[in-house]
Amino acid sequence: MRCSAAGCTADATTRVNWRNPRIHGPERVKVWLACDAHRARLADYLATRGFPVQTTALDEELDRVPDRA
Repeated sequence: MRCSAAGCTADATTRVNWRNPRIHGPERVKVWLACDAHRARLADYLATRGFPVQTTALDEELDRVPDRA
């Protein structure tokens, strides 16, 4: 599996789990895959837009992404 960052061809090491709270409830989880170099950038990109974000290990799936505290 490859990193979701534009132009990156590195292997993914992390899941960036997120959702758009204006459209979906906490049970709707969208996932971007990230390499170590892009993990923070992808998570920050989503968080600055007001989307709840949780990063997890590549093999750890979430069944929900709750609202940010």
